Amino acid sequence: MSALAAAPPRPALRHRLAEHGVDRTLLLMLPGIVAIAALFCYPFVYGLGLSFQPSKGGVFGAYRSFFGDSFSSGTIATTFGLAIPSSLINVGLSVPISYRMRGDFRGKRLLLTLLVVPITLGTVLTAEGILEFFGPVGWFNLTLQKLGLVSAGAPMKLINDYWGVLFSLIISGFPFAFLLTHSYLSGIHPALEKAAATLGAGWWQRFRFVTFPLLLPGLLTTFCLTFVLGFSVFPSAMMVGDPDGKTHVISIEAYEQALQNFDYPQGCADAMIMTGLMLAVIALAMGIRALFYSGSTGGKG
Repeated sequence: MSALAAAPPRPALRHRLAEHGVDRTLLLMLPGIVAIAALFCYPFVYGLGLSFQPSKGGVFGAYRSFFGDSFSSGTIATTFGLAIPSSLINVGLSVPISYRMRGDFRGKRLLLTLLVVPITLGTVLTAEGILEFFGPVGWFNLTLQKLGLVSAGAPMKLINDYWGVLFSLIISGFPFAFLLTHSYLSGIHPALEKAAATLGAGWWQRFRFVTFPLLLPGLLTTFCLTFVLGFSVFPSAMMVGDPDGKTHVISIEAYEQALQNFDYPQGCADAMIMTGLMLAVIALAMGIRALFYSGSTGGKG
């Protein structure tokens, strides 16, 4: 009993971690890791396993069914046809606007607020606005009628087709691209451009040879994020597009298979194909980013 009483107390967890060289602040990551595992990792692994358990066709039957049906496999080109242009437009528009907004000018805060407001609307409300604005009797067509550019019986069709979905992706995705590009540009020290200006470089030369090379890695990351938003399009493709035709994207295909046809293995297979395509594009963009870094550093580091 005396030996037990004389035993030293066990060190606290933070001291034991410090002895092994582990930063105890890493423990703050545990709730996030648990949440990611419960909300993302487990559903993903479960869906992946379910995609290999179709009712017919063997282990890869659901995947063969997707690629064997021209209507289903055609959703790949349709989805890329929306995601790539919308991402390029959003990133392309964000560069000149962010470049101009680096300096201070009157009304900057108001303009910044207006550019970011679409984030608060959400895709559903944005789609509702597009239906009201670009519809056959919306403000846009009424204005064209007043100008004599279209007739009341033949309004310009900008909804329930490709263009309505593209507008929705641009409106909802541009604020993300702008905020990211603006943050990357803010991290480039103005002294670099000033030094180039003292050497006689004009604004285009300064942007092309100084700012843009430093901004390009950030633009590739921005493209990846906006691409994921565009590739996973669903509400706007249903509401302002043609879900059974021109805007039958892969997310709608997965939704119909799982929740309308109640073929969960097929729906999971469609979702896995969608995930694989997104990861392939992201890997390609990150590979270009890595090549740019290795080229700019001469292959060192």
